[in-house]
Amino acid sequence: MKIALIGYGKMGHEIEKIALRRGHEVVCRIDADNQEDFESEAFRTADVAIEFTCPAAAYGNCLKALQAGVKTVSGSTGWFAEHREEMEQRCQQGGTLFWSSNFSLGVAIFSAVNNYLATIMNQFPDYDVQMSETHHVHKLDAPSGTAITLAEGILSHLERKQSWVKGTLTAPDGTITGTTACQPDQLAVSSIREGEVPGIHTIRYESEADSITITHDAKNRSGFALGAVLAAEFTAQHQGLLGMNDLFPFLR
Repeated sequence: MKIALIGYGKMGHEIEKIALRRGHEVVCRIDADNQEDFESEAFRTADVAIEFTCPAAAYGNCLKALQAGVKTVSGSTGWFAEHREEMEQRCQQGGTLFWSSNFSLGVAIFSAVNNYLATIMNQFPDYDVQMSETHHVHKLDAPSGTAITLAEGILSHLERKQSWVKGTLTAPDGTITGTTACQPDQLAVSSIREGEVPGIHTIRYESEADSITITHDAKNRSGFALGAVLAAEFTAQHQGLLGMNDLFPFLR
């Protein structure tokens, strides 16, 4: 499979390493300083483009890739919800986009556990639930896209929660803004930005009697990169607007 990389930072390098190990070819690498390569013949020969950049750039990058007729996998968060309807229309017109807030196999399993636990806890109203996520200082969006996806999973199974709200945000300098205070039918999602943490997501159910906590703690970027390459392999053989539910049917 021929792969184009959009975004050639730490994630881009890790994806390249795993793609080459799996026998694929990287035919084009696009970063902020060579945007003209979206028009190159090398880019158009790619079977799939894998895009990991930032919220401000991701939408434009995906548009350029789809306009070039290249199937695209995007792991950039903080942009998709706003543009989902347009992406659906473009995919209905023949484009292919695989988007996920998190490509880690471990997070996919964690998400399935989260949904199952919320289904059980729907029967026990004495337990309240809250979530926290911790990421490196370079991550711009808060809460993380993964936290939002997990929160939406809880909301779809826990009838007493109707919406999620931003809880506290702890900045790298220790400054805390916001509040975890929320209405009984709201789920607070708090964020911490520190060091080079790849990603920690914790969901806690608490009652007067006890607490139940589940956590996913990423050790490095390799799990995310492998998932992105697996998604690219899947995308090369499929059409339309795709996601982790398509790659891993057990998430449905």
